Amino acid sequence: MAMSTPARQTISFVLNGHSVSCHVDPKRTLLDVLRDDFGVVSPKNGCAPQGACGCCTVLVDGEPKLSCTMKAARVAGHAVTTAEGLPEQTRQQVADAFVRAGGVQCGYCTPGFAMRAVALVDQHPDPSRAEIAKGLRPHLCRCTGYKKIIDAIQLYARLRRGEELPAGDASGQVGTRLARFRGRELVLGDHRYVNDIQVAGMLFAALRFSDHPRALVQSIDPAPALEIEGIKRVITAEDVPGERYVGLIERDWPILVAVGEETRCVGDILAIVVADNVDTARTAAERIVIEYEVRPPVTSPEDALKPDAPKIHPNGNLLSRTTIRRGDAEEALDHSAHVTEDTYTTQRVEHMFLEPEACLAIPELDDDGSVTRLKVLSQSQGIFDDRRQIAAILGWEQQRVQVELVSNGGGFGGKEDLSVQGQTALAAALCGQPVKCSLTRSESFRLHPKRHPIKMRIKAGCDADGHLTGIRARIIGDTGAYASVGAKVLERTAGHALGPYKVSSIDIESLSVYTNNPPCGAMRGFGVCQAALAVERCLDRLAQQVGIDGWEIRWRNALDVGDRFCTGQILDKPFGLKRTLQAVKDAYCNNMYAGIACGVKNVGLGNGVPDLGKAVLTVESPNRVTIRTGFTEMGQGYFTICIQTACQETGLPPEVFRATTDTSADVDCGQTTASRATVLGGMAVMQAARRLRAELDAGRTLADLVGRQFRGDYACTYTTALESDVPDPKTHLTYGFATQVVILNDDGSLKKVVAAHDVGKVMNPTLLEGQIEGAVHMGLGYALTEEFVVEGGQIKTDTVRALNVLRAHQMPEVETIFIEEPDPETPYGARGVGEIGLVPTAPAVAGALEAFDGVHRTSLPMKDSPAAQAILKPSKRLM
Repeated sequence: MAMSTPARQTISFVLNGHSVSCHVDPKRTLLDVLRDDFGVVSPKNGCAPQGACGCCTVLVDGEPKLSCTMKAARVAGHAVTTAEGLPEQTRQQVADAFVRAGGVQCGYCTPGFAMRAVALVDQHPDPSRAEIAKGLRPHLCRCTGYKKIIDAIQLYARLRRGEELPAGDASGQVGTRLARFRGRELVLGDHRYVNDIQVAGMLFAALRFSDHPRALVQSIDPAPALEIEGIKRVITAEDVPGERYVGLIERDWPILVAVGEETRCVGDILAIVVADNVDTARTAAERIVIEYEVRPPVTSPEDALKPDAPKIHPNGNLLSRTTIRRGDAEEALDHSAHVTEDTYTTQRVEHMFLEPEACLAIPELDDDGSVTRLKVLSQSQGIFDDRRQIAAILGWEQQRVQVELVSNGGGFGGKEDLSVQGQTALAAALCGQPVKCSLTRSESFRLHPKRHPIKMRIKAGCDADGHLTGIRARIIGDTGAYASVGAKVLERTAGHALGPYKVSSIDIESLSVYTNNPPCGAMRGFGVCQAALAVERCLDRLAQQVGIDGWEIRWRNALDVGDRFCTGQILDKPFGLKRTLQAVKDAYCNNMYAGIACGVKNVGLGNGVPDLGKAVLTVESPNRVTIRTGFTEMGQGYFTICIQTACQETGLPPEVFRATTDTSADVDCGQTTASRATVLGGMAVMQAARRLRAELDAGRTLADLVGRQFRGDYACTYTTALESDVPDPKTHLTYGFATQVVILNDDGSLKKVVAAHDVGKVMNPTLLEGQIEGAVHMGLGYALTEEFVVEGGQIKTDTVRALNVLRAHQMPEVETIFIEEPDPETPYGARGVGEIGLVPTAPAVAGALEAFDGVHRTSLPMKDSPAAQAILKPSKRLM
């Protein structure tokens, strides 16, 4: 059956200075035409057709427009300009400004911001920060916190007015503001993400998701889809040649649900449709007929633990139980001078990385057309885990699968699990042609794991002077339909339940429970943000009872060298927690409406799991050295840090080095998670670079060393499992520490955040500032506005706008203060900072709000608060 074709028309317009023509139908948007017909990929698809993220911004007759909402026919007779078509001087200036100011991280949103900047500065040659923030209302950035984007636009305006670019440090060594690796390509949209890449003979895959969170699949009829012209194949569970279940820890997640099996969530995939274009594939996927026996879903962890609850997995609904007991908590609480007890709840949160999931799999064929190998272009946070799981799906040896990282447009933990890589690889292997699969934003919402909603009942006591005496906590987390890393998230919640405070008597139990809700897994903070809310709020209440302020009670209880952390580990290395408290004391004490919170976050997996760092430096030519590493660059600046480490150790200039991640070398270090890439990867690059330096010191040149490889291998293998029966466990390599103060205006709206962090060593000030500012942005949204609502197992937050991610004009001032208390076991003393930046933010906001209106809030998000209401007021329609 041929698809009915809407009326088509030919339009002509000017694209980047050239007259062009194309055929369009009423449904096609300008974004579709630019990317598909003309190969212009700087405008990105972050949310099409919602027009809510700004990634697709282009200029139409010099005015910024969201190309994903503009029908292509409307540009007939007009001039369209993308980043590719800007004058070369403008391209140079806007790229220089964003890179120098640090206004680019993952880069996916940046070309849209750059086009907005060009239009804004054309209209306002000397814009104020407020004018820029207002102009950026249509845009989202999940990485930067916007401060450096505004800095970049002001710098661009100065360059346009004829000012010179400030001089920079070109040495590239540790501690300098080396420009982000390939930053110019990111700003101008020249970096190609997975969905920007085209190869000859490429087919397109679309996925058919389950209609119900829990239902018996009785039949799958692909016939209506196969009748559509252009369909190549429909793939179901029976076509999987190898293992159908995947998972980072537990193999409990089917890449395709089979007939006769029960769906576990609305993110389950029942079929893959492969076609010669993406629109046809998606249309056909919708036409597959599926018969279900719909069953009541289990949607709360409490219900899931009832004896008569349906089993979501064969072994039951309790994924994990973590317990930490030391001393006699009940006795300590009974004899405490002051006690507080309450239940604290946190919400499910969507990562909202700007780049939706995508994968491209390219088969290699032998002479008879059989697939012998597969190359997979992945945006994953762990390409070696991708390779392992893909090989298992295909029933192949791992050596037949090569996975190459395409640096992604944000991850934040949401790209740890296998998403579409398994289905895409399967389709390519079965069809014998390259296959690309990319998700829409709504499909992305369905598929990847979220931040865990957690309920914590906590009782805490202190003596008459405010010293903590005992804590009892009962924690339960909804891990959703599949394990992902949920057991480890709830383990981490338990291990950080005391925060960065010394408590001798504790009784903690933490449960991770399966439900029929969307899966939950890794997200920046990894269970620690939830724990921080509870313990920090308890300290605020105890401070009131004792009659001291929030700063003083934290000072009296703050961990110091020689104290025992919650996990039982004695902290025997220097750290700067108290220095962060001292750094913010005036900000807290001198403002009437201020809240304070401390934070601690492990660096490295630890808990008995080896933490590995591997790197290979290959001399490719007399002026090129490639750094291969196993960790993912996803905007945090990891590749730049690798280059700075290599520069520091070899003395070579930064332009000699390039960094990449693929499976061609043995650099498998696991997932890019737990704030560990800089520490572990840095140690490995240091070792490799020192070996190269030894050759250079011996009188050899890079020309002499072409073809030589220099390895670096680091392993932290001494950590102990959390529940090991040893007197002095060492659960982690190191930790990050922080104190943050949130200050409100006289109307209760956000005014300022002061974030003091012990980072060990400032490796790159620009990158570090951006990490903390971006984390604070995420923490403020977590505290006040963001929530991914699921009811009855069905997703209710189905648009980007409904997520309530903060935009530039809604952000307060953020001041960062860096304390350098080096860790003797890490590269140059550095600590990981990727997650700690938002651990204290929500409880600090809650404390500030209580100072303002006297309400002790116990649930996130605090949408009822004046700070949230100031953000959530109806805004003018986005352009």
